[in-house]
Amino acid sequence: MNKPFATAADENKEAIAAVLLTELSNASEVLEIGSGTGQHAVHFSQLMPHLRWHCSDQGNHIAGIQLWLESAGLNNTPPAFILDVNQDWPQQVYDAAFASNIAHIMHWSEIECLFEGLSQALGHGAYFYLYGPFSFNAQFSSESNQVFDQYLRQKDPLSGLRDKNELDQLALSHRLMPAKCWALPANNHILSWQKT
Repeated sequence: MNKPFATAADENKEAIAAVLLTELSNASEVLEIGSGTGQHAVHFSQLMPHLRWHCSDQGNHIAGIQLWLESAGLNNTPPAFILDVNQDWPQQVYDAAFASNIAHIMHWSEIECLFEGLSQALGHGAYFYLYGPFSFNAQFSSESNQVFDQYLRQKDPLSGLRDKNELDQLALSHRLMPAKCWALPANNHILSWQKT
């Protein structure tokens, strides 16, 4: 099996890292939800050796993630584990959580489970960082994002770009306070929420 490769993950890793390097400077245990290929995990763990980066995803992605982790040979990336947001979450408490490009392919019911799980998995004061394309006040930030949203909904009517306001309301219901928002290249953003 060859290591899986996602062009988008390779292209956006530096822009995301520029935010996380500052934000995670005091973190020690970080949970990545939907680690995908494992590219982000390796890149961020190399840049931030002070923390342990915990990869998770659905079962069919774990082998590919492990190939990246084992190839890198880092001592701060424990084995990836299966995490289905609809099922039981790990008992460990994390200092931070990160996810990239998952919200627009998840159904809203799954996003509800995501925030419910995070409310248990994050310690007091911990942050959740979510990268991807979003709408703001029911408006798209670019024509390309609107086209992408239409494409997603044609494939799956329950998917599509999520609105920051709706995510904020959901987060608040699970004791996660809206925090910062960063505009990144290619009409993407990082949104963050803090566990109270």
